[in-house]
Amino acid sequence: MASASNRSIPDLLGDAVNQLAKLIGNEFALARAELADKAAQVARASALIGAGAVLMIPALVVLLFAIAAALMHAGISDPVAYLLTAVGAMAISGILIWVGISRMSGDALTPKVTLEQLERDKMAAKEMVR
Repeated sequence: MASASNRSIPDLLGDAVNQLAKLIGNEFALARAELADKAAQVARASALIGAGAVLMIPALVVLLFAIAAALMHAGISDPVAYLLTAVGAMAISGILIWVGISRMSGDALTPKVTLEQLERDKMAAKEMVR
């Protein structure tokens, strides 16, 4: 193998292009891995949203029972208990949905590692060209 000082410019340029191609391939692999991680994050957040939605159904049923009990009994005790149960279930489902939505924000799903690595690669490519 010839030393670097004896190599021609086309040889050096060819090596630089080969290294850049390997680098780009590695970046795509990193991006795929990070996007797979983000997809798993979306799946977990969707599960929380689904859990919140499932909990909302019985909350509405309990709320309807409370209204019916209030109309039938015209008393305070039973309807208040039903209403408190419904409000509690609705609060829990709202919290679950809010947590799920916050985990799917654009900021949380940004492939930060890949973007940082691409920035470093850009700087390395500029250094190669010098």
